[in-house]
Amino acid sequence: MLHLFNILVYQPLYNILIFFYNIIPGKDFGITIIIVTILIKLLLVSLSKKQIESQKKLQELQPKIKQLQEKYKDDKEKQTKELMKFYKENKANPFGGCFPMIIQLIFFIALYRVIINLSNGGLEIDGNNLYHFIHNPEKINHFFLGIIDLTKPSYILAVLAAIGQYWQTKMMMNEKKEEKNKIQNKKEKKEPDFSQLMSQQMTYLGPLLTLFIGIKFAAGLALYWLVSTLFSAFQQKYIFNQVKKDK
Repeated sequence: MLHLFNILVYQPLYNILIFFYNIIPGKDFGITIIIVTILIKLLLVSLSKKQIESQKKLQELQPKIKQLQEKYKDDKEKQTKELMKFYKENKANPFGGCFPMIIQLIFFIALYRVIINLSNGGLEIDGNNLYHFIHNPEKINHFFLGIIDLTKPSYILAVLAAIGQYWQTKMMMNEKKEEKNKIQNKKEKKEPDFSQLMSQQMTYLGPLLTLFIGIKFAAGLALYWLVSTLFSAFQQKYIFNQVKKDK
């Protein structure tokens, strides 16, 4: 399994990073990470679009899902069957958002290994992992804009990544509230349900987890997460605006 990961993910990412590092003026590894992150997000844009649309659709169906859960609360087997039937009829997938997250996590782990291996190797390029047509720069300049050491934790990038995560999650929460208000036709608010409480908690838990990871691991990872989150947030905002225009 590890061998497949190295061949299919680690080595291609390693070589793509070195390729862009070679052609970018100034030899800035931080700029390289930004470009490669955007490239990865562009390759996954259709999957991310499906993920966002799936999340939004589930939000819109949430009141009916709650009704089914309440109706069959004493018969869990029947409840599961009815929910699966409901999802199928409405062409909704409760797990639709998992696959893009898994893909992003795989690239996150691969980038982590690239940075760690470069750091442990004295920032020298491992020729064994380099394709023959990629020029070997021998050594990597690990400073971003000449200021931030990408092999060490950066509080600045960690905080920015956490803020970006909060903005993206808050945007989704605001959309959810807007849909709920439309469904309830702005009637008296009910007590929040369990899923709503969990969503509210994730608004803060996600950014806090991002901050924790950012201050514990190499700044290159925080930079990747920041750029990836901002890309997803703007894509999310664009899709939401398109949906509103269509309506």
